Amino acid sequence: MSPDSKFRLPTNVKPTHYDLVVRTDLEKLTFDGSVTVSLDVKEETKTIVMNSSKLNLGQAIAYSDASKSELTSSESSFDEKEKRVSFTFPTSFAAGSKVKLTVGFSGELTGSMTGYYRSSFEEDGKTKYYSLTQFEATDARSAFPCWDEPALKATYAVTMVSRADTVNISNMPITSEKPFSPNDHTDIKTVFADINEEWKVTKFETTPLMSSYLVAFANGPFVYLESSAKMPLSGRTIPLRIYATKDLIHQAQFALDVKAKVLPMYEQVFEVEYPLPKLDTLVATDFDAGAMENWGLITGRTSALLLDPKKGDIAAKKRVVVVQSHEVAHMWFGNITTMEWWDYLYLNEGMSLRGLIQTPRAFPEFKPNSEFISSHLNRALSLDSKLSSHPIEVACPNAESIGQIFDGLSYSKAASVLRMLSAYVGEDKFLKGVSLYLKAHLFANSVTEDLWAGISKATGTDIISFMDNWVKKIGFPVVTVTEIPEGIKVRQDRFLETGLAEGKDNETIWNIPLSILTVDANGKPTVDKAAVLDTREKTFTLDTSKPYKLNAGTNGVYRVRYEDAHLSKIATEVAKPDSVFSVEDRMGLINDALALSKAGLLKLSNALTLINALRNEQEYLVWDGISGNLSSTAGVWWEDKNIRDLLNAFRVSLFLPFVKKLGYEYPASDTPDISQLRTCAIEQCLAAKDQSVIDTLKGRFAEYMKSGDDSGIPADLQRATYRAAVKAIYQKAPTPTARIAAMLAMCQSQDQTILDETFNIALTDARDQDVVYFIMSFAGNDITKRQVTKFFEKNYDGLVDRFASTFMMRHLVEVTYSSLSTQKDLDEMNAFFKDKDTSRYHMGLAQSADSIRAKIAYIEHSSSDVLQWLQAWKQGK
Repeated sequence: MSPDSKFRLPTNVKPTHYDLVVRTDLEKLTFDGSVTVSLDVKEETKTIVMNSSKLNLGQAIAYSDASKSELTSSESSFDEKEKRVSFTFPTSFAAGSKVKLTVGFSGELTGSMTGYYRSSFEEDGKTKYYSLTQFEATDARSAFPCWDEPALKATYAVTMVSRADTVNISNMPITSEKPFSPNDHTDIKTVFADINEEWKVTKFETTPLMSSYLVAFANGPFVYLESSAKMPLSGRTIPLRIYATKDLIHQAQFALDVKAKVLPMYEQVFEVEYPLPKLDTLVATDFDAGAMENWGLITGRTSALLLDPKKGDIAAKKRVVVVQSHEVAHMWFGNITTMEWWDYLYLNEGMSLRGLIQTPRAFPEFKPNSEFISSHLNRALSLDSKLSSHPIEVACPNAESIGQIFDGLSYSKAASVLRMLSAYVGEDKFLKGVSLYLKAHLFANSVTEDLWAGISKATGTDIISFMDNWVKKIGFPVVTVTEIPEGIKVRQDRFLETGLAEGKDNETIWNIPLSILTVDANGKPTVDKAAVLDTREKTFTLDTSKPYKLNAGTNGVYRVRYEDAHLSKIATEVAKPDSVFSVEDRMGLINDALALSKAGLLKLSNALTLINALRNEQEYLVWDGISGNLSSTAGVWWEDKNIRDLLNAFRVSLFLPFVKKLGYEYPASDTPDISQLRTCAIEQCLAAKDQSVIDTLKGRFAEYMKSGDDSGIPADLQRATYRAAVKAIYQKAPTPTARIAAMLAMCQSQDQTILDETFNIALTDARDQDVVYFIMSFAGNDITKRQVTKFFEKNYDGLVDRFASTFMMRHLVEVTYSSLSTQKDLDEMNAFFKDKDTSRYHMGLAQSADSIRAKIAYIEHSSSDVLQWLQAWKQGK
């Protein structure tokens, strides 16, 4: 990306420090203030250009150290499209001089969930407000005029002015806080002529060098819990707090505990000290993303950070662990070392997710390395198997393109290729390379080659050439294995969800670590980690009469396609109690088989045979993979009653034995695996319409509605129970998890009257952050799968306005259309968007179209095969 791109700010001046004063009025829901920016003048200029959006600006005043005089801007202009303001001065500033530029500003605290915005909560039957920031990627400019690009790092000294009875927090600790006094605060009186003693002034320490999108501040009636962490490198004790409104704070302890566990762990692993004096977290009731890694002040939504201490289900607990761990990892990846431009977003997000694999030391019970396969690797491969995918490193010239790449490729695929590299070079060497990368770019910016340079130095391997195509090329390979007399021949082609890519779409050759698992003379598995497929085809010598498998541990970012005869042998081997294939291997085999069948590269019947062979499997994560894949398969044939009913019967036959064995209670003695397996089995039986499970859950819900005592509904079963017995308890849900469960449940009703009412709630009553839950659940209900497209199209203009500045529109498009499955659906979707401005979500729209095309093809090539297999299974069971 050229620095003089028309989408980038001029380089004639460079900011080095901001003195930012912000006054927040939660009664009028407005803010105002002043920013003074210290600038190094790089080229002689009369004009200074900076970013600004949605603000009312005063005149700019510039003090030049060269002339020792103040200049007031003689004219200003605003570029609405690029969100820039230009101030022109009467005389030029000389190259090499320093200037202090002061601009006053004011704005409204809207509910936009971007910039400096308001969030609401209920107290004593009244709606009350607090304010907070969300600046990533380009919204610092809507809170104060600034140089809003990640490479333009500066230090920030924040002063907040607020009502005396509110709490102020920011990136850094408070240095002073006192009621406003004309004598003590002459500087503040200069900014706010109307200020009086009803206000207080809070000053914060100056930050290290940081990017504008990481600046954060908040004001409101917050309370907090506190803890601390002893840091292994510095020996310092870092104070930790978590803030929330008083009605929520009792659910925040677990998130605080997670932060206290992982912060010192990351410092030790990355061998770089955490540089700030504190680390806070703020729980927000209105939040666009899941959470945000503001340096020293993490923010996030309630469902990502809260857990009922008495009734926290495993899924909610894991989400808090994952979110807090990810955001804390960002303190290094993104905050200390920041991508040079948004093309390299994955250096922030992929590395921070890759850091989660370190959490076995803190939370071994959740098996994060194994779960990564279903949470991230399979998600990444699913999205990247579309023609409309994009490379991990992708050009982002403007704001519209930046907003679209916060997706499964920048996050999950990036983390997956880093996990693959780590497995290939060895974990210790990989982490040493990461540490070298961070140390070489402390408080600075980086590009892809910088990371590869660090790992190359630590490993003595040319990582740049090895990894280049993984991040700069679109897609990923499928490795086809053919047995030959001396062993196996392997071939790579780009994999698409509709088959093998051809022509120009199949030109990339990846360096593929094959990790070939074989069995030695003693029956013990060994893995050849040196085997790499770096050409189109290669042969490897091995004994094919014994079990073997490629991609041992499922660390590789690729699918593996075996001949039918060998897949049958694999099915026999995985069924053994002492199988040589690990949990990760079994998860990978299932995911590959179903993906290959969708692409027409493997009969769906063969994939189902593999699943059927796993009936005696005991590992939750394997069943979780089976569950997700069967749910997706059922979603393809949702309009074919014969196949749907038989597939449901097959699902029940797999999961009902676990329901009978494990029951509906969750004793404290259960391991997380047992608890999750019970939940998975019950939810699968419910989705497959098993009447015994439906009746049991409805009975428990009826008892709750009758007595008000919800002790008969374990937290892990809230979602399933609410779905089985829909009642609009949405408004009075006691926890964020219960509230989401209620939203999803209402959308799963079979009663059209309830559904119509729920559509209305989604449009008029739901918080902005929750609309996507409604749409997603409607899209998963056969009755409303097409109704939700009509709902979306009817309310399109309002939704566009409502989510104008958030990431949400892309998600809404994807969840509305991706589950459809006919040519008519595709034609109607294309017709609707034909005259729409799709610039902010065109990637999601193209991916939705690809999803529909893939289902159309799947139905065409596999319907007769799956029907025959299911009929034969039913007769033979």
